[in-house]
Amino acid sequence: MPANATISFARGAPSLDIIDVDGLQEAARRAFANDPAGTTAYGTSVGYVPLREYIAAQHDVAVEQVLVTNGSMQADAFLFGLLVAAGDPVVVESPTYDRTLLNLRNRAADVRMVELETDGIDVAALERLLRDGVRPKLAHIIPNFQNPAGHTLSAAKRARLLELAREFEFTIFEDDPYIAIRFEGEPLPTMLSADEAGSVVYASSFSKTVCPGIRVGYLVGPATVIKQIQGIATNTYISPNMVAQSIVNEFCRSGRMDGAIATVKTALRDRRDALVAALRRELPEARFTPPQGGYFMWVELPDDIDVAELADAASERGVLFVKGTDFLLEGGRNTLRLAYSGVTPEQIDEGITRLADAVRSLGVATA
Repeated sequence: MPANATISFARGAPSLDIIDVDGLQEAARRAFANDPAGTTAYGTSVGYVPLREYIAAQHDVAVEQVLVTNGSMQADAFLFGLLVAAGDPVVVESPTYDRTLLNLRNRAADVRMVELETDGIDVAALERLLRDGVRPKLAHIIPNFQNPAGHTLSAAKRARLLELAREFEFTIFEDDPYIAIRFEGEPLPTMLSADEAGSVVYASSFSKTVCPGIRVGYLVGPATVIKQIQGIATNTYISPNMVAQSIVNEFCRSGRMDGAIATVKTALRDRRDALVAALRRELPEARFTPPQGGYFMWVELPDDIDVAELADAASERGVLFVKGTDFLLEGGRNTLRLAYSGVTPEQIDEGITRLADAVRSLGVATA
């Protein structure tokens, strides 16, 4: 690696070396050979029918409960467009995905951030908010390997959230694009699978398991909600990308998905381990919780470090990251998100060495 090469911990996407390009090429060939009419047509706003059926089977729901979109962010926008009006309270985790914050703020929602703990959102704090009279339209929850923190919502908190949603009649938006990228520990059932009251709308994406450029996401929820979103989708784009969805369908049904995910998980575990080792060596005062999966780790530095200044110093050394303040409405000036998905272990080691040098340049001791 050239000495001046930029090392980016900013983008949450896998690097090319862990994407099954051969499998995707073969899936594309089969998509056009097996269903040229369906692959090349406009289709309908609910998505490519065979993929919609595949997703319904994976979640054990009726096909009418599934809508396939151009990426999960489009799914988010559709749900927010249906449920959230200006001034409506919406609960989000603190910190949360920066694009979620942007979308909700653009809708003039009354965003209520609830502290995120290492086992997920602080449900006791959420309950206090609810009992104090706040009536959110929805609670946006990233349950597995949360972006940006990397934390996972515990089974007990999943159950309690469902109870609160039933009692206070709000929708849980279970935003779950990282569920398949677990490389340690046992998987937990989705809240969708335990929902008996129609309280959950679930979103996920193939961008994290197939490839980021495929831009195929989906929603699963009560059929009445999906029908309403179908109307929004029709008025937005007539239909989503049928070519991409047909390729994803062939890839999923080919038997290569398990192998592709296994490759990604092995690589990400190695990269997570490299990041932990480098931080402990170069920045022993940094506080973090190693995630059990996903792409991201949240790092808290000493209070006297300003990440805005650190970002400039790191950039001068060819290192990029995302400031923690981007994921919060206030606070977090000493925090940052490191994405380890798109960098090799060797790049991680060098990048954290440079980052520590940037910290030292601010006049803050690193030990």
